[in-house]
Amino acid sequence: MKKGFRIATIAYLTVLASTLGASLFADAISAPIIFNSQKWLGENLLSHYQEGLIMTRNFLILGKVILLNIVAIFLYEGYKYKMFERDRIDMAAALVAIMSAMLFNYYYMPDIVNMQLAGEAMSKSETFRNIHLGSELDLKLFCFSIFVLIVSNMRKACR
Repeated sequence: MKKGFRIATIAYLTVLASTLGASLFADAISAPIIFNSQKWLGENLLSHYQEGLIMTRNFLILGKVILLNIVAIFLYEGYKYKMFERDRIDMAAALVAIMSAMLFNYYYMPDIVNMQLAGEAMSKSETFRNIHLGSELDLKLFCFSIFVLIVSNMRKACR
């Protein structure tokens, strides 16, 4: 592996791992703490709707980081494809990561934000719950595909 490409690989893996960590942190640590704020604050200062607004802000910021990953994945995996370093697993994981990132940022997040802007009653609807569940599943799919890309590229880089 050329030195320049090795540095690019390290940077790529760092970006992927950082995003995976941020996604898992937002999903597994941040959400339970924010949605159980009464346990941490000692009293019920925030309604469930207000806690949801805070989480939405967190995920909007995470969405920007995820968009950075789309660019990194496209450039790095595209370069590898062009250099005939093709791997079906990498290509499939890259495609799933890009598609799920686009879905998260351009389908789920705008719908969730618009429903929250419509008020608390809308955020309690069955439609909101279904879209929210879809966004959770999509983020998990994104995390899994990023994990596959990390493991696959680490395996190749450590040869």
